[in-house]
Amino acid sequence: MQLQSKRNIVLNHYPAWTYVVLMAAIFIMSLSALPSWFGEEAAVFIKHQNEPISPTSLLHKLNTNNIHIKRIDQKHKDTVVILQNEGNQTKTKKLLTEFVDKEDTVTLGMVSAAPNWLLAMGFKPIKLGLDLSGGVQFLLDVNMQEVFRSHSVQAIDAIKSYARENRIRGLRVQPYGLDGFIIKAPTESATHNLRKYLREQFPQLEVKVDHAFTLTVTLRESEKETLITLTIQQNLQTMRRRIEALGITEAVVQRQGAYRIRIELPGVQDPATAKNVIGATASLAFYEVKPNQAPGTILIPDQLGAPVYVNRKPILLGEHIVDARAGMGEMGMPEVNISLDAYGGQIMSYFSAKHIGDQMGTAYSEYSRDATGNVKQTNTIISIATIQSQLGNRFRITGVGQFDKAQNLALLLRAGSLTAPVTIVEERTIGPSLGIENIQNGFAALILGLGLTLLFMAVWYRKLGWVANIALVINMVMLLGLIALLPGAVLTLPGIAGLVLTIGMAVDTNVLIFERIKEKMREGRSFAQSIDLGFSSAFATILDSNITTLISALTLYTIGHGPIQGFALTLGLGLLTSMFTGIFVSRAVINLFWGKDTRHGVRI
Repeated sequence: MQLQSKRNIVLNHYPAWTYVVLMAAIFIMSLSALPSWFGEEAAVFIKHQNEPISPTSLLHKLNTNNIHIKRIDQKHKDTVVILQNEGNQTKTKKLLTEFVDKEDTVTLGMVSAAPNWLLAMGFKPIKLGLDLSGGVQFLLDVNMQEVFRSHSVQAIDAIKSYARENRIRGLRVQPYGLDGFIIKAPTESATHNLRKYLREQFPQLEVKVDHAFTLTVTLRESEKETLITLTIQQNLQTMRRRIEALGITEAVVQRQGAYRIRIELPGVQDPATAKNVIGATASLAFYEVKPNQAPGTILIPDQLGAPVYVNRKPILLGEHIVDARAGMGEMGMPEVNISLDAYGGQIMSYFSAKHIGDQMGTAYSEYSRDATGNVKQTNTIISIATIQSQLGNRFRITGVGQFDKAQNLALLLRAGSLTAPVTIVEERTIGPSLGIENIQNGFAALILGLGLTLLFMAVWYRKLGWVANIALVINMVMLLGLIALLPGAVLTLPGIAGLVLTIGMAVDTNVLIFERIKEKMREGRSFAQSIDLGFSSAFATILDSNITTLISALTLYTIGHGPIQGFALTLGLGLLTSMFTGIFVSRAVINLFWGKDTRHGVRI
């Protein structure tokens, strides 16, 4: 005799903690997306060195010049002037620069229009790219041939000095190509000695023996790659420092291709001013440090502003530096290894032999042009070292702190030594009105696509379609919140295109699930059973299709630049949020309405 017992199995049911996690995630992402709804306002920031100017005086000055503002916020020595019109930002900066003290810093920027309680929680609006906020974009070409040539000239000078010291007469050196030279020695023994000297002193050079008396010397390909990387790094850091002086907080400075640098300056509408700053020059010099002020000395502040007295006449200028690289010393301490040309090595050797135990300071000087076109110079002592032994054309600077500081110092040293002319090959200006128009057109397309999709889902799938619509709206909110939450994420016009595409990707997820539900219902299963089997059977397909698309988005983001990265970012994040809302949020909503439906199972 068979015994049968029945039990009730609840379908489409989530435990309580799952609902708590889903609601918490949606709530946090909604708060993160909320500041973007309020937008940003154009502002001018003033950092006072002494007593700040009263807001009343600033308001009177601005009103006198027909500049209308929303408010002035002042806290300690920081003043923020929020403008009504973004087009007056540059004019306001120029006016306030002349009005405040010379020591004060006036910069441009944007502030969030969201309520203070929301900003106090740490949420910020989405950062907009150049095509949406307006500004200037430059594409710079770095001439690496000058860098290669300088290394070749340094080696030639060293060889000539070696020949004079060893009395090798009749030696001839002539350029070869763009980065090499040919040595014609008088004897075979001289050729052998020169080859040995080059191998020991210049391992980065490749030496080929054409015949007994002739050597062909070129830079190794590996050394060229290293020089390219170091020079681009130096140029990137130099450009970032100069752009910081402009007061642009959201600037983008990054390498593009092998020899180019792309600079985006959001909010800048005067390309002439930006070009003056980007085209500024820098130099370096070594000075003898004096214990105190005395006749023949000058004062140069260090990086912390402390006074340093040095001899008025520099020991050596940075033009004689060929290379500077960070490394680790014998005791495991960071150091900077410096290479000088032949003439610079002779000067350093002569000076250091007579000043062992004394201090030598490295001064960094930067020349730039202000808004009126006048050249101004800024001098800073970036390093002070004690001379412990006689130095030559290669020596090291120790006591530079952590390794990252040693790397920064090496970059600064190369900034005054490596000659890498930069040419502006492309310049593009986007006005703030065009940026606003891009935003309006982009989001109009987004709203239109979202509206048509919601209408289709509601008509075609009826009650399940309304569930998909709820998930789709939550998906867009979470996606915007995630973009605002991630550091470094920037929304561009192609990024808005990625948002529109995300709508279709998100609906795809629900379409796959709902079609599976329809199939199960045609097989004669109940609505609750069809929902349970539809979600489980569609999950593998959804996962596979989204992972392949996500790989494509990651590839685009890795190898792309600018707009391509903006599109890849929103597409990749949209895939993650669409899977989250399409699978879990949709199921949670369905559970709330159909979670009580049961079926009877038979146990034998």
